[in-house]
Amino acid sequence: MDLKNVVKGSLEETEIDEGFLVMTYQNESNNVEIIERAIDSSFIQFHFCLKGFSKFIFNEGRYALDILEENSLLLYNPQRDLPMHMEMQPNSWLVSIVISIKKFHGLFSQEAGYITFLSNDNKDKKYYKDGKVSPSMAIVLTQLIHYNLNSSIKNLYFKGKAYELLSLYFNRSEDANIEQCPFLVDDTNVMKIRKAKDIVISRMAEPPTLQELSEEIGLNIKKLKEGFKQIYGDTVYSFLFDYKMEVARKLLESTDYNVNEVGLKVGYSTSSHFIVAFKKKYGTTPKKYLMSLSS
Repeated sequence: MDLKNVVKGSLEETEIDEGFLVMTYQNESNNVEIIERAIDSSFIQFHFCLKGFSKFIFNEGRYALDILEENSLLLYNPQRDLPMHMEMQPNSWLVSIVISIKKFHGLFSQEAGYITFLSNDNKDKKYYKDGKVSPSMAIVLTQLIHYNLNSSIKNLYFKGKAYELLSLYFNRSEDANIEQCPFLVDDTNVMKIRKAKDIVISRMAEPPTLQELSEEIGLNIKKLKEGFKQIYGDTVYSFLFDYKMEVARKLLESTDYNVNEVGLKVGYSTSSHFIVAFKKKYGTTPKKYLMSLSS
């Protein structure tokens, strides 16, 4: 990272209740912005990236977590403070909810049975979870970013939107298995699953088989499949397909490559296979998508 292009950023912070904050950040510049804020171990953090991406730095730079566009990150560690130190990339928008565990327990006291880290067994364990921002969540996040009502009702408006966002975040699909733990509490397994994700992304043009992936990370196929689904909400190859299509879309938008070149970059040996895949994901062909950008 070029230090000349790093500036100190600012956040807009709204305290909607005691121990309950909503923070919004918009980096519309061409520079990386550094956002810092003290947050102690009694708080849970929810971060939602609506646009661009950011990097959270922990333990004085020894550990980092990326939060990509249309993704969320939940952070909770009752054993140590998790101060916010964030490298916010150019043209990025982020919304964060920071809520005390005491306040959070009050909101979800009846639901501790399926919100795993609220259970007695897990309440003293750290808990990190990334996930997707759903279309309904994206609407609420956009409303928070673009708030333009009278300032006298801002607190009330943000409070309603924060509750709505948390409700959508914890909403269970109708077919969800309530008994299924939504997260792997074993830190070692979590790191192996993260490694698996990094491997398939780095080799997206020629990804390993599940057997090869399982051997490389040192986790059996059953745990790999279950763990990946629990952490990323999808199967390994379904996740990879979505990732490849997102990369393809951004390469097309850059206008540096033609359709065939983009297809090859994301692992399709023939342009016809790439076109079919792109249309399956976005409902239009790469060529028509490009034309829509210039219209």
